[in-house]
Amino acid sequence: MSNPNLDDDPEQPMTNPASLLSDALKLMESEMTQVNRTISERLTSDIALINTLGAYIVKSGGKRLRPLILLLCAKSCGYQGNYHVLLAAVIEFIHTATLLHDDVVDSSATRRGQATANEVWGNEASVLVGDFLYSRSFEMMVETQNMEVMNILAGTTNAIAEGEVLQLLNAHSPDTTEKQYLETIHRKTAKLFESAARLGGVIAQADTNAVEALSQYGIYLGTAFQLVDDILDYDASPEAIGKDVGDDLAEGKPTLPLIFAIKHGNAEQKKIVRQAIEQGDRGRINEILEIVRSTGALDYTMKKASEQSERAIAELSCLKNNPFTHSLVQLARFSVIRGS
Repeated sequence: MSNPNLDDDPEQPMTNPASLLSDALKLMESEMTQVNRTISERLTSDIALINTLGAYIVKSGGKRLRPLILLLCAKSCGYQGNYHVLLAAVIEFIHTATLLHDDVVDSSATRRGQATANEVWGNEASVLVGDFLYSRSFEMMVETQNMEVMNILAGTTNAIAEGEVLQLLNAHSPDTTEKQYLETIHRKTAKLFESAARLGGVIAQADTNAVEALSQYGIYLGTAFQLVDDILDYDASPEAIGKDVGDDLAEGKPTLPLIFAIKHGNAEQKKIVRQAIEQGDRGRINEILEIVRSTGALDYTMKKASEQSERAIAELSCLKNNPFTHSLVQLARFSVIRGS
């Protein structure tokens, strides 16, 4: 069970997603400013295209959620140094590199409401600048002279690459199981959340139990975050998600709402969803939307996301009760409420 001291005041429930995130950002405002400054400084290169394209994607309006998690985890464990800022920037660079590569693989034209880098500069430039961000990340992490930090981040980039390959293998495959899908998002998405949280505990020299709890917190939070993204692809406006509704379907991605609909729909519904995944067919999006709603697929996915969020919160029970730990609770709630 989660530490009751970490729960929100029941008489003043925090149900505004923007408030849940903004409160955490405000708490870490000084450090986040330093992170953004570090990102700008470390993006510099004597190759003009790297500066231009890198700045375009890094400054495109992301929430900086993963760096924020690292900062909060470090401070929740009493960290007093400066490496949390450097590593938060590393985490953001790795995340940005994955976005550049993702958009090329998925042939995406928009992200966060604006043209993707590959749409503006082409696939070759996007892939190569993504590689630059990866290599710059490793240059930066070496500065910590901490072998455990380097082991964590090396393993993270490898797991993310494996997740990308798993997603490619599952693309256009309506026979993908829930277990297979969860394994994919564990590597592709949750792993970076896990590493951000774990690094916070490691550099703070927290005890083993705290570090492991933070790692599990990151896994559960990252999984919840991705599951809600799955819901938003079928239950949000393009303005809200920064891309067109049904983009995952158009890319043939068998996300959890579709996997559930195939399993629980009637014969005709199963046929429609299977064909849409196989063909990457956005043309039947209205039918798909009706199916995922009528079969309870969106409700099921939200239930699973909520379970992951609560597990994340429960992991924090062994940490000290302080404003930073409380903000980690807020972020776990944010991961789900933003989709409600």
